[in-house]
Amino acid sequence: MNIKINWDSLGIITSILCAIHCGVLPLLLPVLPLFGVNIIHNSIFEWGMILIAFSVGIYSLYHGYIKHHHVYSPLFFFMTGFVFLVAKQFFIEYEFLFLCLAVILIISAHFMNFRLSRKSKCSSPHHKH
Repeated sequence: MNIKINWDSLGIITSILCAIHCGVLPLLLPVLPLFGVNIIHNSIFEWGMILIAFSVGIYSLYHGYIKHHHVYSPLFFFMTGFVFLVAKQFFIEYEFLFLCLAVILIISAHFMNFRLSRKSKCSSPHHKH
């Protein structure tokens, strides 16, 4: 059985989950210690999520670039978003702003990569309908 993973969709999902984590967690913060959970500003958790986002994003964008479209703009959007994602770790007072910018740019990069990859498949002379 051959399972195909849409890495752009996975990248979009992880970006959205990251945004939900950062947006909803402050609402749940008062009850988390009752359950022994401490994931807010937990360095290991935060850097782990950043590493996952980077790994999924780079693989997805590299695959799209090499195999399909040869366009740099998705990589540019992703790297710019990723700079904001890392910057939020160091500039806590701008954490929400940087996170919003990062999520918008990273999701945009995956969406562009997805669209460009689909477009190149449709226009390929080797594509069978």
